[in-house]
Amino acid sequence: MDHKRISSFVACTPSLMFDKTTETYASANLSTSATPPFSDLSRWRLKVEHGAQTWHYLETDEQVVQWPQTKADKYHLGLPFESSSFPTPETPLESARIGYEYYKQLQTEDGHWAGEYGGPMFLLPGLIITYYITETPIPERMRVEIIRYLLHRANVDDGGWGIHIEGVSTVFGTALNYVTLRILGLSADHPAMIKARATLHRYGGAVGAPAWGKFWLSAMGVYDWEGVNPIPPELWFAIALLKVYKYKSIARLLTLFSTLLLNRRALPHLLPVHPGRWWVHTRMVYLPMGYIYARRLTPKLTTFTAQLREELYVEPYENIIWTQHRNNVAEVDLFLPHSKLMDFVNQFLGLYEKIPFDYNRLRKHALDVTIDLIRREDENTFFLDLGPVNKALNWLVVYYHYGRESREFKEHVRRNADFMWIGPEGMMMNGTNGSQLWDTAFIAQAVCETGLAENEENRESVLKILEFLDDCQIKRNVPEYEKCYRQTSKGAWPFSTRDQGYTVSDCTAEGLKTAIYLQNLSFTPQTINKERLEDAVDVLLTMQNSDGGFASYEPARGPSWLELLNPAEVFGSYLACNIMIEYSYPECTTAVLLGLSTFRKYFPDYRTEEIEATAQKAVRYIKNAQREDGSWFGSWAICFTYAGMFALESLASVGETYEN
Repeated sequence: MDHKRISSFVACTPSLMFDKTTETYASANLSTSATPPFSDLSRWRLKVEHGAQTWHYLETDEQVVQWPQTKADKYHLGLPFESSSFPTPETPLESARIGYEYYKQLQTEDGHWAGEYGGPMFLLPGLIITYYITETPIPERMRVEIIRYLLHRANVDDGGWGIHIEGVSTVFGTALNYVTLRILGLSADHPAMIKARATLHRYGGAVGAPAWGKFWLSAMGVYDWEGVNPIPPELWFAIALLKVYKYKSIARLLTLFSTLLLNRRALPHLLPVHPGRWWVHTRMVYLPMGYIYARRLTPKLTTFTAQLREELYVEPYENIIWTQHRNNVAEVDLFLPHSKLMDFVNQFLGLYEKIPFDYNRLRKHALDVTIDLIRREDENTFFLDLGPVNKALNWLVVYYHYGRESREFKEHVRRNADFMWIGPEGMMMNGTNGSQLWDTAFIAQAVCETGLAENEENRESVLKILEFLDDCQIKRNVPEYEKCYRQTSKGAWPFSTRDQGYTVSDCTAEGLKTAIYLQNLSFTPQTINKERLEDAVDVLLTMQNSDGGFASYEPARGPSWLELLNPAEVFGSYLACNIMIEYSYPECTTAVLLGLSTFRKYFPDYRTEEIEATAQKAVRYIKNAQREDGSWFGSWAICFTYAGMFALESLASVGETYEN
């Protein structure tokens, strides 16, 4: 199949264009008071390249013939397909063999297994709002399938949306997804909009949205920035602050002290509130948010946004006293109230925000630092960014800073497709650009541990897995990674793809374990050499926390009291569900212990003492993390089941079993 030729056809797919006459998006065949016709699912194709997953719609019969739909395409779309027929298994191993025979039908041509990574309902709104602000055409098939997805995911009882697909309707979910559907072409008198609006008004209107909702509505021009708590970019450059006010000697001393004593980036380890010490997802979201907030960036008021101002609130927009709503969060949305410290900080920063922008030298320097960090994030991840939230935010910053004709803007638009996934319910935005490495590693381990990998009929599939694993390993540290507040990455494996490029502790451990398993089969080449396996070990040995546990992306950098400064009212609180700093997790720790145990079984002479010391500390953490009832609390999957499976397997890998 000629994917390049087909992709050129797909690029000509009709798009939902920004109509400057009506000041909104328009499609010639769209009846906004009715649900638009959806796409023909038999014309969708999944293209994979170096793990990247992008869906393409074929407009002509000629394209359909040239690029046939695969079994995997049909499976993901919920379409019937002719699977191979299998006998009824008589043993567990036979059942596993048949299971892998079925799975092979779904393996992608580059060796991994694709799949959706959905759930959150606050991802699509940021993306579509940015499409609107930047006046970027939305592909027509993408538009109608997002509409289908959002209509399908509206809660049946009240027509609203929650923070995730199983959540009750909230102001956050309902307001943002309402705006999204209006941008995509549904009119205010569409039955779904009438029902959702009634729910939103019953909760008091969009003034009760939590912080992230207030931000996106302000960026859209349908909420006032005066109603948003401060998001200061100045936190990113404490040393620059000292230099501006001529305290250069103090700045030099602090820089020297932190460099010599801590071998770390300038102030993050001296000032606990510096974003470099926050959890990576939190800091990468608030980085572009700070830039947009500091400049109060909002598109011009249009007829469309004026209509939204009328629809989203229960009182006239011009009568709302916005400052009174900075901390107004609807009860249904309020998962974690602000601490008294956070309220005090917001009041103080509110005074600082009264300094006119033209006279605020600190802010101008802060924005320079912010833009540099956003540029680094974009370039280091090939414009995928850490995840979908900061992807949309960075794209919006690029629009304002570089313009629509810039390379940076065009790259952001191009890579939006990596996050979009279409299934039986429509098109969603994935929680990352996929879970390619993670899913494929476990499939590979299963086929190896059952012995099925050596079967002749499975060898081609297994070799493709190894090729993918080889391609997916991160083979560099990003340039000046410490200036980006990044963890070392050379030798790591990511959660998704090499381009995304973020080190993840358990993904690195599973990638390491899988590579060793595969390369110890009788027929596989040594594609990933010993030096690269050692690189993976080197990364893992930098990531252990003081309590012996391992966090997700990097070691914990900040104190736990930073949770008192959590500004997002919808994330946080119980056990390991906090968002301001990294924490040790049973699943990450047990995965690393398994990876290191597997490595030293085959390579006992490399960093032997350090691996042993790391393993002992990890075991102590795992035992300490066990709860009174014998369980382990997991944060990254099906909670107790997931954590318990990992904990028991990892302890067995170092000789600790039920028998002893």
